[in-house]
Amino acid sequence: MAWTVAAEPYDSPVAAALWRAYYTEVSDRWYLLHEGRRTDPEELEREIAAGTGADLAPPHGRLLVARYAGEPAGSAGIRLPAGTTAAELTRVFLYERMRGRGGAALLVRAAEDAARAAGATRMILDTRGDLVEARALYARLGYTETAPHNAGPYAEHWFAKELG
Repeated sequence: MAWTVAAEPYDSPVAAALWRAYYTEVSDRWYLLHEGRRTDPEELEREIAAGTGADLAPPHGRLLVARYAGEPAGSAGIRLPAGTTAAELTRVFLYERMRGRGGAALLVRAAEDAARAAGATRMILDTRGDLVEARALYARLGYTETAPHNAGPYAEHWFAKELG
């Protein structure tokens, strides 16, 4: 089976389904860890609706979607803040059934390529402490842990990689 990665409009049905799955998983993981419960359904709907993904639209961002054998499998986004040569990696996600097939590394590398093509020379990101799989992926792909570059409410670990 073959992987493909391509740009996707942030407001497409595929992007919306991936955002819903991503947000549900990371939110539920946080609440289960800290409060022993899943995300309240009303809060989940409110936050999914608030995270439109418009910041991933060109020219200030990109949303990439990975497909496995033609089926949507995951996504990664980059933000390209004005006035800087650093791109921010965000929303790296694969559906659980698609994990373990090399798609996450492929998505991150495609995001790095898209950032380079947009003029970025460095990729930055943040993640949470409980997302150990993400932290291991970033380390495996050459990202190094750095000092904080933002004050996000859930940011606990910050990483960077020179894109060269």
